[in-house]
Amino acid sequence: MTEIDAFKDQVEKFITEREITPTQFGKQFAGDPLFVFQLRDGREPRTQTRQRILAAMEAYPTEAAA
Repeated sequence: MTEIDAFKDQVEKFITEREITPTQFGKQFAGDPLFVFQLRDGREPRTQTRQRILAAMEAYPTEAAA
């Protein structure tokens, strides 16, 4: 599994567990409402972008999912 594939899996898992839409995720974490859809279609974000999004996902409060 490549680093990009692992990133995609983490994003999809986050969306599922937090029950947020791909559009919400894209707006909040990437500043782009189409981010997840483009990721699914083969978009390969830069390493810096992936690291920033992963850090934001880690800092996301668990109770915000409710």
